[in-house]
Amino acid sequence: MRVRVLGTAAGGGVPQWNCACPGCSGARAHPGWRRRHASLAVQAAEGRWYLVNATPDLGEQVEECPELHPGPEPRRTPLAGVILTDAELDHTLGIARLREADGIEIVATAPVRNALLTGLHLGEVLTPYARLDWRPLDPGDRPLAEDSPLAIGAVPVSAKRPRYAAGLDAADDDAPDDDAWVVALRLTDRTTGRSLLYAPALATWPDAFQRAAESADHVIVDGTFWSDDEPSPAASARAPPPPWGICRSTDPAARRGGSPHSKRAPCTPTSTTPTPSTTRPRPSTRCCGNWASRWPQTGW
Repeated sequence: MRVRVLGTAAGGGVPQWNCACPGCSGARAHPGWRRRHASLAVQAAEGRWYLVNATPDLGEQVEECPELHPGPEPRRTPLAGVILTDAELDHTLGIARLREADGIEIVATAPVRNALLTGLHLGEVLTPYARLDWRPLDPGDRPLAEDSPLAIGAVPVSAKRPRYAAGLDAADDDAPDDDAWVVALRLTDRTTGRSLLYAPALATWPDAFQRAAESADHVIVDGTFWSDDEPSPAASARAPPPPWGICRSTDPAARRGGSPHSKRAPCTPTSTTPTPSTTRPRPSTRCCGNWASRWPQTGW
């Protein structure tokens, strides 16, 4: 299994364009601290890769990953499609940046597809430019591609809709309130049996996710907040409306998640997420939803 971590930051990236908190200011002063939006690149087969979520900085992520560069023909690209774990703007706006392709393969759950087509009108906007090829993302494992040794499956974790989808008519919604609105992605190498669980957004730590984490060899999990009261409204010009849809890092379930042999790493860090640096104390200033974590953007 080949996986590249393209980004590890929450919405807005690090630094966030309108934020001068210590984390964002530090990232401006130290370019090595900068982080792009949370995303993965997964190799389905030789010369064939899928993105896990399409972030606003998708183009920059592709340029920083040689495996995703086009060639040798002028318009040949190894990028085969996008797998979506939710319908949030931070994970879907990048789809529009793929409009130069002949077709865009999108793997998503039923409520996510409905939100994008009904709430964002993605089909109306993009089909004049490129064909949209939709594939379902279900709990049952299925091959990522016809010739791929990898299988993918969804682990439903939350019924949290994106804000733009809050008013969608339930009668027109495939799954109005089920946990398929937000899923963790399970990737399994059918040759070796080893697996990776990727969960960039966790509102809670449900039992189904716990079981999936216990059986996974590697877990990349939302590591956004230490506690329920972050970020502090007093530190921000505008208190964001709850619910955040994010699980705190000190949740007992989060600490015990994963099998005894699994390796865990956080993504979507914020200004209070712990980092491998032992010389940097946990900041007391809480502002935007990001901090320049030093968790690596690399691959397996």
